[in-house]
Amino acid sequence: MWPALRHAKRCSAQGRHRGSTGSAPCDPRGMCRSIRTLFNLEPAATDEEVTAAALQYVRKLSGSTQPSKANQEAFDQAVAAIAAATQELLDSLVTSAPPRDREVEAAKAKARAAERFGTG
Repeated sequence: MWPALRHAKRCSAQGRHRGSTGSAPCDPRGMCRSIRTLFNLEPAATDEEVTAAALQYVRKLSGSTQPSKANQEAFDQAVAAIAAATQELLDSLVTSAPPRDREVEAAKAKARAAERFGTG
């Protein structure tokens, strides 16, 4: 099973997205509400993160968290193509900004969530 599909099942089962930059609520169908920024992170985005983002994108466009057997191959091909295009994009982008630290970004996301949802 693809790592992104394991991620999707975990996300769906927990009702939350567990990413390296924090947690974000998921919609009732199990699709993650947001795709995280993957550019300019230290350490760099992993293949699993890129594939997970591609999976979420395809899910959002198709409106389906789990395609039918008849559509599974097309769904998987779309995820692979988008993951490849995403990795190509990330590899070609340049910036003079210092890399963003994952732990700092996770703390910022947690603070935003606490403010938004009134948790502490």
